[in-house]
Amino acid sequence: MTFGFAPSPATSISAPTHVASHVARLLEPAEWSAAGIPLLRNPRDVVSGLHARHRPVPETAVVAVLDHEERLAASASFTRRASAADGWEFRNALLVHLRRVIPHDLRRREPVRTAVLLYCREGDERWTEEDGAWMWGLRDACTLHGLRCGAYITLTRGGWQVLGEGRGGRRPSSSSQPMDLADSMALPPATAVRTASGAAEALRRTAAR
Repeated sequence: MTFGFAPSPATSISAPTHVASHVARLLEPAEWSAAGIPLLRNPRDVVSGLHARHRPVPETAVVAVLDHEERLAASASFTRRASAADGWEFRNALLVHLRRVIPHDLRRREPVRTAVLLYCREGDERWTEEDGAWMWGLRDACTLHGLRCGAYITLTRGGWQVLGEGRGGRRPSSSSQPMDLADSMALPPATAVRTASGAAEALRRTAAR
């Protein structure tokens, strides 16, 4: 796979100015790289575990909270609404789901838990303005929930990539079958919320056996 931040021809904004103007509140690759985002020790395990738990399809976002030992504390998945890519709306959606699965850490002097975001989308692995809006939304949601902002990961047909780090792999991908949760030892049991088209379903417990 080839990794990088060059805009993808298939996903770059080529709409008229009045449409492109709706794309707001995003982080450019250089800003994200300079933000000091903590590196995942084993991104493949994190991605495989979230893929097995949530089975994301394109336009599905999976937000996960990891403790200081990179163990999963909670995770939630939801489908992006059909609207312009705007970091403000993405931030609000992420906050809604974070608040459902885990208490905030705003009383702590500094964050002890880290939120990461896995977004499954069409296109290739290169950065798009939609990715920039998700990055902005994740960073702001973390600040408002008392969390450390962690990795932003894309999942496409070509595989997965941690944007800004140059690390990625071919499996899992958006078209691959998830492994059984029993076979994924990367993430221990955690509370999760699954939603379809933004409608929350019941809380459930999932356990790796």
